[in-house]
Amino acid sequence: MTTATNVAVNVAITGAAGRMGRTLVELASRTPGLALSAAFERPDAPQIGLDAGLLTGAGALGVSLISGEDLSKGTFDVLVDFTAPVVSMANVAQCRALQRAIVIGTTGVGMDRARLEEAARDIPIVWAPNMSVGVNLCFKLLELAAHVLGDEVDVEIIEAHHRHKVDAPSGTALRMGEVVAKALDRDLAQCAVYGREGQTGARDRKTIGFATIRAGEIVGDHTVLFAGAGERVEITHRAEKRATFASGALRAAQWLAQQPPGLYDMQDVLGLRA
Repeated sequence: MTTATNVAVNVAITGAAGRMGRTLVELASRTPGLALSAAFERPDAPQIGLDAGLLTGAGALGVSLISGEDLSKGTFDVLVDFTAPVVSMANVAQCRALQRAIVIGTTGVGMDRARLEEAARDIPIVWAPNMSVGVNLCFKLLELAAHVLGDEVDVEIIEAHHRHKVDAPSGTALRMGEVVAKALDRDLAQCAVYGREGQTGARDRKTIGFATIRAGEIVGDHTVLFAGAGERVEITHRAEKRATFASGALRAAQWLAQQPPGLYDMQDVLGLRA
């Protein structure tokens, strides 16, 4: 792996022909300290063989899309992966065998945390449900708000995404719930309420509610509401474009290239870990 700070980090993008992949390719090609060295796609993708830069409209970059079935065909220090849980975990296994670092922004990978921890004994891994710098700052603010407000408030989490998003609540909303629950010494699995309907009775203050919206082209909105007697505090993050997440992931890639094996998240990348 790259260790000298004055040497560009060779980064590879998998899922490079997708919406997020194209954004990552475009940003990586113009980010100081990074060099786009490989671009991967599924083996049956029609874009295989095309220059990755042409897919973004940025012009040829001299990096052609190749099959991600065998990552050893590409040269890279860090792989950036926004694909699907099964694909991401297969890429983790390949990176472990190749002794390469990997940044994972795939929703749902947290279900395989034990496997991530096992692989992280040998390689550096950054996994986060949301790569946005602003969202990760919000995680820290939520922890502080929960500690200060304590059990004197009701906590509700409202999230909205585009109509094509297939999971609900979002991984980011769930992580926000986990942060608040931990600060309040609660178990989210026991206190979460996912939607309400009918005669539900009075609200239990110990619960943490989730509400989900799927509509249009909303990139990603998250609000955590702390409602008490006579006042409420709202912490909100709104993502306006996918470049927000791509920028954070590439920042993580630069940071990760200098780290020893271990499982990290964006709190580590941004120096927000208490």
